[in-house]
Amino acid sequence: MAQEKKLRFGLPAGSLQEATVELFRRAGYRLSVRARSYYPDIDDKEISPLLLRAQEISRYVEQGALDAGLTGKDWVAENQSDVHVVADLKYNKSTSNPARWVLAVPDDSPVRSVQDLQGKRIATELVGAVRRYLAERGVKAEVEFSWGATEVKAPRLVDAIVDITETGSSLKANRLRIVDTVVESYPQLIANKESWKDPWIRHKLENLAMMLQGAIIAQSKVGLKMNVHERNMEAVLAKLPALRKPTVNKLSEEGWYALEIIADEDVVRDLIPELKRAGAEGIFEYPLNKLIF
Repeated sequence: MAQEKKLRFGLPAGSLQEATVELFRRAGYRLSVRARSYYPDIDDKEISPLLLRAQEISRYVEQGALDAGLTGKDWVAENQSDVHVVADLKYNKSTSNPARWVLAVPDDSPVRSVQDLQGKRIATELVGAVRRYLAERGVKAEVEFSWGATEVKAPRLVDAIVDITETGSSLKANRLRIVDTVVESYPQLIANKESWKDPWIRHKLENLAMMLQGAIIAQSKVGLKMNVHERNMEAVLAKLPALRKPTVNKLSEEGWYALEIIADEDVVRDLIPELKRAGAEGIFEYPLNKLIF
């Protein structure tokens, strides 16, 4: 009997873990992580997942220990990993905004630009990227690796830090001021270049990428359904912001139609009253798990 094929897949532990599990759920995969286990359960027998630090995943994918994985674009660049990028996946732990590695200093620091750090000391986990950032700007400063708790190191231990943030709230809480953005990053679905040549693996990853991207797109969208009499059709259609033309179906009652659209969630609260005033009835909103173009 032929051995069952498995996709060896790295999932990010730490800050991205919960958001990744939720993304897989919305994409149609039941993924769960048991306490103290690095081997998540998934309801796809063709995927063999392994939980790893995001910092390490691109190295193991490049080496072929993993066929593919999810990790930050920042860590792919930091490790200078030679991998195939299957898809950019624009999600993060708390928002859909990109994560930013920012140069930050204490609120009362005289530093106003990166040039003011000439000859100073900077702590960060992203040593390679920070050194390249400084070199591009002609600044010579000492860059040391931080093992964690980077925000507490300025000003007592270092002059500045480069740390990752989505909202900046943690930096503010630690009385730090952002001077500049060094790197912006989203998660990426990456593959080992040799594994990508395998038709089975490529097909599996293309399907996975499609479902994950569909779940991300759907996150900011909702569906709307409503009933409209033909006499109000023109007025209602004029209000509808649809991805394509709305779906229109004739109802059994003479002169009535059912309309369905997909809209941005943040406009629906203002849109629904306008539709009601234009003559729409029986309006209801429903969430979307996936949206595939």
